[in-house]
Amino acid sequence: MGCRGSNRETGAVRIRGSRLASVLFVLALMTQIVSCSQQPQDAEAERATQNEIPAGSLTTESVHFQYAIYYLPSSNSDPLIVLRQLLAETKDAPALVNDIPEMPNQPVVSAYSLEDVRDRYPPPNLRSLQHDGKGLTPEQAELLQTSRQVVILDFAHGGTQVGRGLQLANILAEDLARRTGGLMWDEETRQIFTPDEWRKKRMQSWSDGIPDVSKHTTIHAYKSGDYVRAITLGMAKFGLPDVVVENFGWSLNRPMGNLINLFCQSLVEGAIIERPGQFDLDIRRIRHQAVRDPQNNSLKPNATAFAQLGLSEATPEDGDPRNRLIAIGFGRYPGSDVHSRQEALLDSLFGWEDEVTPVDRNNAELRAASRDAKAQLPKLRKAFVDGLAPGEFIQVKAPFRIPEGGNEWMWVEITGWNGDNIKGLLKNEPSSIPSLHNGQIVEVKQQDVFDFIRQFPDGHQEGNETGAIIQKLQAK
Repeated sequence: MGCRGSNRETGAVRIRGSRLASVLFVLALMTQIVSCSQQPQDAEAERATQNEIPAGSLTTESVHFQYAIYYLPSSNSDPLIVLRQLLAETKDAPALVNDIPEMPNQPVVSAYSLEDVRDRYPPPNLRSLQHDGKGLTPEQAELLQTSRQVVILDFAHGGTQVGRGLQLANILAEDLARRTGGLMWDEETRQIFTPDEWRKKRMQSWSDGIPDVSKHTTIHAYKSGDYVRAITLGMAKFGLPDVVVENFGWSLNRPMGNLINLFCQSLVEGAIIERPGQFDLDIRRIRHQAVRDPQNNSLKPNATAFAQLGLSEATPEDGDPRNRLIAIGFGRYPGSDVHSRQEALLDSLFGWEDEVTPVDRNNAELRAASRDAKAQLPKLRKAFVDGLAPGEFIQVKAPFRIPEGGNEWMWVEITGWNGDNIKGLLKNEPSSIPSLHNGQIVEVKQQDVFDFIRQFPDGHQEGNETGAIIQKLQAK
């Protein structure tokens, strides 16, 4: 994510750097919009009070999850015979059972083969494979649609055997796929892997018996009303709840994804809830070095590496995993609404930058670039109203009145665009307007817009030509 800037008529430009992050936030192409109504801004505070997560460990007494192996279109050998051979060869292998017990006292596996794949266990379609197919060639993706055989592997173990139980299941599934020529499906994360990609993500990401949780889970993010809802998939494999964050803008997708992954990593490493409804996240206490060090190295100088999370029960929605759900709340931070509290938490955890530099807005080159940007606004409005892609967002630079006179020009992430009226989230911390704050919901007029930024799901941007000119003027 690049820098965001603003300038005000009194002759200053504010260039604000976004938080750096090393973990990508996985975007899901959701075919159904969950809700078109905007939630009350303090719904999280009300829910947290009523449904706060109790203190103690969140790990269940038993862990159950399912993998599958698809064939292209069928295996040349009997996978169930090969499975028995592998179990006989593998030290401390899961016990093969016909029925999975509710409370297993050791790692167990149940397996069966299906040949009516299309009706009973259909493979992911080509569209979903664009995001959830890991390592597949185009030819494999096409052949997967014709699969006539799939082997289902149900695993279970006790809650105290999470690490070893999951490693054994991953090893067994990979060995079976390699020997029988299949592709590996994770029912919890809804992803499919080649054996090589499975080994890279699921086997090589462990360190001293601790997994990199982000390699064993995924995050689905999608538009819900005016804002975004994100949810993990895959935490059930660790006997833990999946995690939800609601009501944020797409421009926060990366830091929110990192926040979720760090919280999940802490839980898998054994952290417990010490106080009802609260959790103190400290990046420095993460034990997995390959998770901790990149995050620490990306922090801004003013970052605390620490976040005070609120935790409450989340309300399930269509498409959510069949698992317990926890919502991360932001009520332990100051702010008049959830968006400002989100910004406050993320600014504190990862750090932020601000810089004010004099600039002449009457510069001819700057005004010409602004006229060109304003000419693009009708096209941008149509794109917004028609529906942006998941992960895509538009910001506009607009004026805000300074009490002493003049305007401060700042960026606004658009959440609503009705005629000339633009509603959105303020993306800068004002320097001269005490009544406004970063993350606040504001309204501006299209006719007053000075410039725009359109960011696409792959991260590339259009617009902000005035920003390039301002940087050039600063250099002079």
